[in-house]
Amino acid sequence: MTTNADAGSRPASQIDSSYAWMRLAVALLLGTIGSVGMWSFVVALPAVQADFGIARGAASLPFTLTMFGFGFGGIVMGRLADRFGIVMPVIVGAVALGAGYALSGIATGIGTFALAQGLLGLGSAATFGPLMTDISHWFVRRRGIAVALASCGNYLAGAIWPPFIQHFISTEGWRATQIGIGVICVVTLVPLSLLLRRPAPSQHSAASTANAAGRLGSLGISANVLMALLFVAGIACCVAMSMPQVHIVAYCGDLGYGPARGAEMLSMMLGFGLISRIAGGFIADRIGGVATLLISSGLQGVALFMYLFFDGLFSLYVISALFGLFQGSIVPMYAIIVREYFAPQEAGTRLGVVLLATLGGMALGGWMSGVIFDLTGSYQAAFLNGLGWNLVNLSIVAWLLYRPGRRMVPA
Repeated sequence: MTTNADAGSRPASQIDSSYAWMRLAVALLLGTIGSVGMWSFVVALPAVQADFGIARGAASLPFTLTMFGFGFGGIVMGRLADRFGIVMPVIVGAVALGAGYALSGIATGIGTFALAQGLLGLGSAATFGPLMTDISHWFVRRRGIAVALASCGNYLAGAIWPPFIQHFISTEGWRATQIGIGVICVVTLVPLSLLLRRPAPSQHSAASTANAAGRLGSLGISANVLMALLFVAGIACCVAMSMPQVHIVAYCGDLGYGPARGAEMLSMMLGFGLISRIAGGFIADRIGGVATLLISSGLQGVALFMYLFFDGLFSLYVISALFGLFQGSIVPMYAIIVREYFAPQEAGTRLGVVLLATLGGMALGGWMSGVIFDLTGSYQAAFLNGLGWNLVNLSIVAWLLYRPGRRMVPA
């Protein structure tokens, strides 16, 4: 429940206003375009592997660097947003995306290509965590759903881009497709960012800082301990999450269904993830970010378990949809938790650190799954590996939720 002090510290004419909702719509569009750097390689993986003549594990390395670039970029871009507002990091991200796609399109070896993918991760980071943090300053009563909607750009990108990318890879080649995506990013993101020039209202008020400190005190642990726990939880949940998201296209190819079916499953997975993110925002406004994270993480484990027993074409479509529906709200919950328990003036940087953990988990999980496949010739062990990491996440979140003396006070 929102406290009067928190709500009163910001002008009512700006908080939860029509302008705030317009700003949210622009943020959603920015995320949908800019997050293409997260998903394009998932579709291009088979073509890149064939072009460079390398094993699946080596071909997965560029995605690992994409995730690390995204993770470290979240801290850098979050710090820029905390100090200068959201426009600067978005423009820097657009330039990085354009350069990264151009470099990847002309790469002559997997090393250069992987470095270019790291640059893409850096650029995409500007249109994810910083946008969620920026939107959190413009809402109080509907902060959960607003942050969730801002995060949906990342999944909309995953739902919309893959089929188009697959089409152009098959007709124009993966190199021309990479360069074309870079041009689109630069010419759209820069002008859209200028619509967000208005500074956030009273985001550094003493009342908001005091409220966050009170919530942290009610949790019964220090800020550093909470950050460490969120960091480990972020790694664990996303190692589990990465197995289907990174390898579903290659998995379908191995099963004889073809990469196009895998791209459709990825699109479906992320499309249903949108439903999860929106629903998770509504739920978090009522029960808080930690409790919502626990529910989502548990359901993600259920979907991973189902992959172990069903590999028919129809079954994979259904399970992929369920996987997206179950896990989509996980990452936005970290943004809500950060806003609940840390001061607003440091929210961008702290969220960047937590997102570094989640993206590090995606990078580690994507690479581990490829290596496990190379060693075993099957993805069964990779799914089991994901389940183990998911249990680590569940244990941490459950401990935070049920530790003695804890009191839930949503932002």
